[in-house]
Amino acid sequence: MSLSPPTTIVFVISVVLATLAIIGTFIPIPVITDQGFWVMVVAFVILACGNIFRGF
Repeated sequence: MSLSPPTTIVFVISVVLATLAIIGTFIPIPVITDQGFWVMVVAFVILACGNIFRGF
């Protein structure tokens, strides 16, 4: 299995989600603060899928 770089949009989405999860730790954001861990997990899963699947 060879890895490919994620597309720009996949990378941006994962960075935005990860940033929201981190900010939600310090500033109350209605949905993100309560589910911050899972938002971070989703961000990294999206990034991993972008690396594993070509063109995703």
